[in-house]
Amino acid sequence: MSDGSKKPRRSQLSFGGALNGFTPRSWMRASGLPEDQFDGRPVIGICNTWSDLNPCNIHFREIAEHVRAGVLEAGGFPVEFPSMSLGENLMQPTTMLYRNLASMEVEESIRGNPLDGVVLLMGCDKTTPALMMGAASVNLPTIGVSGGPKLNGKMRGKELGVADLWKAADDLRGGKIGLADVAEMESCVNRSNGHCNIMGTASTMACMVEALGVGLPGNAAIPAVDARRTVLARLAGRRIVEMVREDVKLSDLLTRAAFENAIRVNAAIGGSTNAIIHVTAIARRMGVELTVDDWDSLARPVPTLVSLQPNGPHMMEDFFEAGGLPPVLRMLGENGMLHKDCITANGRTIWENVENAPSYRPEVISTYEEPFKRNAALAVLRGNLCPHGAVIKPSAADPQLLKHKGRAVVFESFEDLQARIDDENLEVDASSVLVLKNCGPRGFPGMPEVGNFKLPKRLLQQGVRDMVRISDARMSGTAFGTIVLHASPEAAVGGALGLVRDGDIIELDLDARSLTLHVSDEELAKRRETWQPTQHQASRGYTKLYVDTVNQASDGVDLDFLVGSSGPNVKYVPDAH
Repeated sequence: MSDGSKKPRRSQLSFGGALNGFTPRSWMRASGLPEDQFDGRPVIGICNTWSDLNPCNIHFREIAEHVRAGVLEAGGFPVEFPSMSLGENLMQPTTMLYRNLASMEVEESIRGNPLDGVVLLMGCDKTTPALMMGAASVNLPTIGVSGGPKLNGKMRGKELGVADLWKAADDLRGGKIGLADVAEMESCVNRSNGHCNIMGTASTMACMVEALGVGLPGNAAIPAVDARRTVLARLAGRRIVEMVREDVKLSDLLTRAAFENAIRVNAAIGGSTNAIIHVTAIARRMGVELTVDDWDSLARPVPTLVSLQPNGPHMMEDFFEAGGLPPVLRMLGENGMLHKDCITANGRTIWENVENAPSYRPEVISTYEEPFKRNAALAVLRGNLCPHGAVIKPSAADPQLLKHKGRAVVFESFEDLQARIDDENLEVDASSVLVLKNCGPRGFPGMPEVGNFKLPKRLLQQGVRDMVRISDARMSGTAFGTIVLHASPEAAVGGALGLVRDGDIIELDLDARSLTLHVSDEELAKRRETWQPTQHQASRGYTKLYVDTVNQASDGVDLDFLVGSSGPNVKYVPDAH
């Protein structure tokens, strides 16, 4: 081949050979491609999640053009293809229901087409794990390019982040602000293209892509509208061609050590609880076993270094100005919390990329010695209420509630919660523990972001701003509060959460990493005899497939038959014309 490769590339099964490749080449040349485009140069797929229905990714057409230019400059053959785009704020009932479907589409699009390498364009929450999961199951040379965060919001002389919308909703219900204030905030908080401008799930997953070595240095924090974002995209286009020539596959990057790095990075940045589910699912596509206990044991010694909403006052634009993820990685490496020899997409080790990374704003990125917060960003709880684990984000919780015992106020479903949470006759006070059932992977279905559910209006009007809340649901990475999530097994499949009744005493103890339902085993056994599983309405299509095969939160919420991979090989039918 023209660049000296030892074996024919995947693309040459379709494009190589005078007769074998005649039809594929002929059809492709209808778009104006010259003959030498098929001379054996690497064919690079650009997987694009652009959609008008996904505002976070609306600028991806421009990013794709810069990737295309980089591929051409490096002597590659770029081909762009679409992927299902999961718009977090528009798609119902929850994008999490469709993450695995999108991953299937990406996997089969990559495997079934004559591609030698792929660049993944991803931004909004579920597009990143979906594309990473799909690509991991094929295992070609791969680079991830995130879309970047929005600029900081601005309103009345103050800066706004997406997390401020949650506070505004409570203030509106509590009578502190009016509808005119909320209307003004709508445009002020979203003043540019890009995903959420705080350390929510989108920004967290962009950091995960960089920490895992799949993104180029700087991928996580460059704002969407900054010219340096398009420069990074162009460089990614160049580099993926080199990766194909060097045969650097995704499995060379996504090692057990790389996943351990990502877990510690998530703790240091105060990352989203959703990362546990998404990164676990990606790891298991690569054959790397991660457990919820890994997330606790590896993260526990790591302090939170980054002061971003919803944990602190700052936003992603500030994080970028402070140096972005590289100085965080450097400090982890200096303190024995980084596997320094992990290879990254640019061909260098992660330590070579960051060992001299400067940090410019200590109020945004603190030092390891004097961290923003000493408690880990995420903690995994165990107990009779969650034998397979539950998750809490201490860095976003009220410290006074992290050791708490209270009376359960139970909601059987999200609809029940909506109907009764503001009932003046609801028997609840500030010490109560609110429990929401049947919002897990199968129970909803889809495990929506309703775990950060609203507080009773009566208590809000009294000045209460946080309570212990427990569910088998997820919450937005932009949310905050003393919220226990991902209780596993979920209520809908017979988990203990489904047996909780009003008035039961529940105890949360962060230091002990425990969540205890103070009900005897004998009483729980009696309740289980009369327990009835949730009756699902999914009778056809993808939702039925999902409900029938989805794993629990502790296992990444992937479909059970998708765990693992099929690799890049596909049954090839030569051109018979």
